[in-house]
Amino acid sequence: MESFVWEWGSLLLRWLHIVAAMAWIGSSFFFMHLDASLKRTPDIPAGEGAAAWQVHGGGFYEMRKYFVAPAHLSEDLTWHKWQAYTTWLSGFVLLAWIYYAQSRLYLVDPAVMDLSAPAATVLGIGALALGWLIYDGICRSRLGESEAGLAAIGLLVITLAAFGFSQVFSGRGALIHTGALMATWMAGNVFLVVIPNQRKVVAALMRGERPDPGLGKQAKQRSAQNNYLTLPVVLLMISNHYPMLFGSKATIPLIVALITASGALIRFFYNVRHADHARSPWWAWAAASAGLAAAFVLALAGSAGGRAVLGLPPQAEAAPTIALASAERALPAAPPPDHVVELVAGRCAMCHAAEPVWDGIGVAPKGVLLDTAEAIGRQAEAIRRQVVLTHNMPPNNVTEMTEAERGVLAAWLETAR
Repeated sequence: MESFVWEWGSLLLRWLHIVAAMAWIGSSFFFMHLDASLKRTPDIPAGEGAAAWQVHGGGFYEMRKYFVAPAHLSEDLTWHKWQAYTTWLSGFVLLAWIYYAQSRLYLVDPAVMDLSAPAATVLGIGALALGWLIYDGICRSRLGESEAGLAAIGLLVITLAAFGFSQVFSGRGALIHTGALMATWMAGNVFLVVIPNQRKVVAALMRGERPDPGLGKQAKQRSAQNNYLTLPVVLLMISNHYPMLFGSKATIPLIVALITASGALIRFFYNVRHADHARSPWWAWAAASAGLAAAFVLALAGSAGGRAVLGLPPQAEAAPTIALASAERALPAAPPPDHVVELVAGRCAMCHAAEPVWDGIGVAPKGVLLDTAEAIGRQAEAIRRQVVLTHNMPPNNVTEMTEAERGVLAAWLETAR
């Protein structure tokens, strides 16, 4: 029952997270488009506002923006904040549900660093908090006064963070935490800068005062940064489904840098195009395509099968693991007996190997290796869930694993618990 509860909880949390993210991303894209499409209107003094006309769903909409203070403020004011809050909160709970509570399956890789579950959790959460403090400090410093400079420094911080995560977590754990760090920046921008600034503006209007224009400028800057981070964050959040992205810790930082820069360039294209089609920076697509192509080559170079395709020598064996809090860590099952190893080799290892031999598979699905007795022991819990309890693996039972063979695995797993 416990395994099914974990799976069902993961499903519901992921569903909530995706729906909330869709709402947040949609509003971000819409308001960036709206800002870019605003035009001067005669009934708003020059420099104080603009308007845009749009058509949707059979109706026409006139939308106005007041740069500082409108003549009046409606009591029915819609605040765009809960999309961001719900996305981050559900994402954090999902991160804890999958990667912290089940760290032995998804977050801790003994070949990288043999962490206990508490140590991995503290490292992950601490890095997110520290990452926000560093980012916010940069934004509030003189470095944050230049948009181009801030973008360059932000990219450097993201790349360094990816490098740091790749030194302590599994490949998929490193990528998901890099994405979570960027998402924390985005949610922090809304919760700690955009909404507080807007509340100060509203309070000033209610007192009949002219709001500080710097508050709106600062909020707009953070909103624009969120917009440019959106595409990279989405890709990193789905990266756990694509093991070629996290096949080697050596390539993870550069892949993250290329994905982040490419995603930002794509948003740059649309933000400029929404303002003036004639000025559309088509070169951004070429640059983004080149960046994603370079990321693809790096991903190939980071996998055993990909290196063979590129004609590169095999990767060196991993360095000895570093043990932390070894007395408390959750140990994997002991290596299984020979008959279990032979069974898994015949039904699973053709795909789940450093160099898969199944046609069409170049990287072991989700990075899970089952080609040695030690590797099988480390994946004991995953085997129990995917093969014994749910029969999800092999997919569509393509290798024709029998019920008797699943029973053999079940018997081994009972003795290994």
